[in-house]
Amino acid sequence: MMQAAYFTKLQKALAAAGLAEPVLLLDKQKLDKNIRQLRRMLPKGMAYRIVAKSLPSAQLLAHIAERAKTDRLMSFNREMTEQLLRAMPKADQLLGKPLPVAAVAGMFDTLSAAKGKAAARQVQWLVDTPARLTQYETLAKKLRLKLRINLEIDVGLHRGGMMPSGASGEGLDAALATLAASQDLQLAGYLGYEPHLTKIPNLGGWRARAKKGAETAYAEALAQGRAHFGDAAIAAMVRNMAGSPTFGLYKDTELANELAAGSALVKPSDFDMPILKPFEAAAFIATPALKVSQDVRVPGLEYANKLLGKPKSGTGIFIHGGYWMAAPVWPRGLKTGGLFGRSSNQEFLQGPKKLPLAVDDFVFLRPTQSEAVFLQFPKIAVFDGRRICDIWQPLSVSA
Repeated sequence: MMQAAYFTKLQKALAAAGLAEPVLLLDKQKLDKNIRQLRRMLPKGMAYRIVAKSLPSAQLLAHIAERAKTDRLMSFNREMTEQLLRAMPKADQLLGKPLPVAAVAGMFDTLSAAKGKAAARQVQWLVDTPARLTQYETLAKKLRLKLRINLEIDVGLHRGGMMPSGASGEGLDAALATLAASQDLQLAGYLGYEPHLTKIPNLGGWRARAKKGAETAYAEALAQGRAHFGDAAIAAMVRNMAGSPTFGLYKDTELANELAAGSALVKPSDFDMPILKPFEAAAFIATPALKVSQDVRVPGLEYANKLLGKPKSGTGIFIHGGYWMAAPVWPRGLKTGGLFGRSSNQEFLQGPKKLPLAVDDFVFLRPTQSEAVFLQFPKIAVFDGRRICDIWQPLSVSA
């Protein structure tokens, strides 16, 4: 549990930096500790790919890339891909979800010939069906560029992608055959995402069977790939798996040769799970208390009878902004009050009596996730353990 001394240091650092509005606060020491922990957990020879949507700041991504010694990013939409091509032009980007071919065509329409060639070299486009693959091949012919294709493999999540083996593997076989014959597309790798493996209830061996099923599906997909491309090509291509909830499950590179993770490095509360116990929360929302009252008055009851109109016991606080995907963590005992409803302008929080909080002091909230919350703040205040040492900017909003 975080102690008062820690938040007192944050209060002083924010005040010394002249910050008096809601900011996303990033603890650099905790972030670096999390990066070291992630590297320790990677099996020998395993590459690491940074999930950019969960850490949406060019400066933050560059810092992690340097500390984690990786040049691999996972992006998730056209806007993010374009931003990262500009910010980190040498990084290899793998799309984490398939994009409509019109979005890809629109991106290339905005790029110069030289930048279009660079994008074709640096980006792996995720494809989930043979039909989408045909669309990408048509676009590649039109662009006169060879596009790098990563095939999405359904390893049990059933959110999409191609299933290997038997009749259900016909789509994957068709896609592999198209890639093997194409002059315009190149097989860059596979992606098999399996966050369900740590979320399935661990009852009656259900979780173990799901893990075995994911491993079997990926192994069969690799075997189908070898039948079309040979052992050496499949061994050398990107074989991506995992995310923050599951990268700790891997002990070797027999199936995957790179693991993706992002949220674990800042650990929002949705990632408070046993597999990520060694990681620390490194990101908070800090927002000033605009109004602090030592009682909680109910609107509309000023002239009702004395009993109903009596103020409720406790401290009432209206903060600067609100309605974030976050929960208050300091001062202790604060909770979102149902009295006024949620507000993104001046959210009401209720706390215990005699709460040690004055007007303009900061209230701290811990995000439940990072990918959307980071994008709601124009400034990311970077705390180095003593002071706000830098101000980073988030990527522009994208979906």
